[in-house]
Amino acid sequence: MTKRDYLIKPLVGDCYPTIDRGETIYLWDKQGKKYIDGSSGAVAASIGHGVKEIIDEMVKQASKVAFVYRSQFTSEAAEQLAEKIAQLTPGDLNWSFFVNSGTEATETAMKMAIQHFQERGIHTKTKIISRSMSYHGITIGSLSMSGHPLRRKRFTSLLEDYPMVEAPYCKRCPFELEPESCGLLCATALDRTIQKLGSENVAAFIAEPIVGAAGAALTPPKGYYEKIKEICDKHDVLLIADEVMTGIGRTGEMFGMNHWSCVPDLLVLGKGLAAGYTPIAAAIASDRVMQPILEGSRLVMSGHTFSANPLSASIALAVLNYVEKNGLVQNSKIQGEKIKLKLKEWQKEYPFLFDVRGEGLLIGIEINDDLFDCKSVTNRVIEIAKNHGLLLYPSVSGPYGRSENSFLLSPPLVITDAQVNELLTLLKEVFNELNQEAKEIK
Repeated sequence: MTKRDYLIKPLVGDCYPTIDRGETIYLWDKQGKKYIDGSSGAVAASIGHGVKEIIDEMVKQASKVAFVYRSQFTSEAAEQLAEKIAQLTPGDLNWSFFVNSGTEATETAMKMAIQHFQERGIHTKTKIISRSMSYHGITIGSLSMSGHPLRRKRFTSLLEDYPMVEAPYCKRCPFELEPESCGLLCATALDRTIQKLGSENVAAFIAEPIVGAAGAALTPPKGYYEKIKEICDKHDVLLIADEVMTGIGRTGEMFGMNHWSCVPDLLVLGKGLAAGYTPIAAAIASDRVMQPILEGSRLVMSGHTFSANPLSASIALAVLNYVEKNGLVQNSKIQGEKIKLKLKEWQKEYPFLFDVRGEGLLIGIEINDDLFDCKSVTNRVIEIAKNHGLLLYPSVSGPYGRSENSFLLSPPLVITDAQVNELLTLLKEVFNELNQEAKEIK
């Protein structure tokens, strides 16, 4: 008799391998099969698996106190984590609000932006502008800000109809222009959208510095965010940087925005903040954003039961210290450049490799799905890779962000030279198999 399921898995009723243990960039399932975690799970396990320093900190903090309610107490762990983040972030991004996930953090940032204007006596600024290819989370507020058609479609009737501008998709420019002569039209489009809506109605513009799940590491051109910030400041609109995926070294800089000379008004962290060792995320506000709140209600209208709990805060602080101590931001840059260089060489060998993009160890690979006879090339690539013992992260791209033809390569930032070679060897096996399938279709 087959044992029934009680757990709702991503595909209900499907059989998933049961994971047994992890170490650095590797995972082993119960059958002993070894995997290279080429996706850091969901681009989260950035310092690798089984790090003893982090586990020791878990035990140490849990032996003191694991939970207190933020309306009753603070804790040393939460205070120290907030101070550490303020030291790492650029400009005057000094105020951290801790929540449990990136979705909650983007929604908190949205609420803080709107409240900032309310506390200034401006109650019409309630609209949030985002981009046509973007993903900011799965709750109703954060999904309303997301331009991810495949994740929105079931819940469209529940979502706010927030306006969106075109994404900076140079390989498939929505304006059919070249980067060298486009005049950053994808950025200046924000100015026209704000004017159309009326700046008195717009609170914020939210953007992933490098687009993740909704664009396979779409990377804006030079000058893009500088122009975006100039437009936001002109219209008294706040800029929210969604660094859930790009933050804490993933792109070869501590924050994705550091690739541009641009300091946002609010910055959101998740995933790499605790590297998968505990659920925690943060909405980080600048002194400018917080000033009218401090002079007014002194209450940020948000909060969750487990916000700023000392166990998660202490683990996140240990992760940040580990990243700095081991030079993982620089390692992300070095190893990412090495992987991208090899992938670009392979574009000559594999005609289905339409584009390779990204920064650091957030690398997007877009496949020419015209060469394949399947609904989702992404799922096929991930299936082949998993069979070979390599884990990849699904993404979408293509015209209007509706094509399931892309994936992210995002291994832990601890990856070594030898492990990069091992990963590339497996990836080449995947591409060889994929290439054979493309030839058979012809």
